[in-house]
Amino acid sequence: MGEPMIHRAQWDSSLCACLGRNDGFCSSDLEICLLGSMAPCVLYGSNVERLGYAPGTFTNHCFPYTALYLLGNSFFGWNCLAPWFSYPIRSAIRRKFNLEGSCEALARSCGCCGSFMENEVQREQYESACDFATHVFCHACALCQEGREVRRRLPHLGFIAQPVLVMIPPGEQAMGRGV
Repeated sequence: MGEPMIHRAQWDSSLCACLGRNDGFCSSDLEICLLGSMAPCVLYGSNVERLGYAPGTFTNHCFPYTALYLLGNSFFGWNCLAPWFSYPIRSAIRRKFNLEGSCEALARSCGCCGSFMENEVQREQYESACDFATHVFCHACALCQEGREVRRRLPHLGFIAQPVLVMIPPGEQAMGRGV
């Protein structure tokens, strides 16, 4: 018999909750929805950047994603190449926040997939395959769900408050003559 399943947290919002939920992030969810449908490369680059990768991460992920997105749409008529590049970030988000994967969610709800996952290594392999399938078949929704998750859990690097030294020039001074 395999190891007992470790309890993992659920995603903050479902895959198809494009407009998010009515909370403090509602306007952010609308922005994510628009980016996911109009400029997925920007949303993908932002998601990777929020995960705290090295400087230049946004550019280093946004440009290759854009190239794969355009090639897939130009040659095959649909975005079939960019998911190969972007799905590992879904796996990284799932691992970083100890989130339940699709196979694990099925095992919890109906018990149909639990027997396939005998140990943690097998479970991670199945979940990575599910992450890939999610990006292939529901790419924009996957990017949006990932965007909502990282925005709720991680502050944007540009918004981290830094102490600022404010220098105020002295008031107007009159020069006096020496007597």
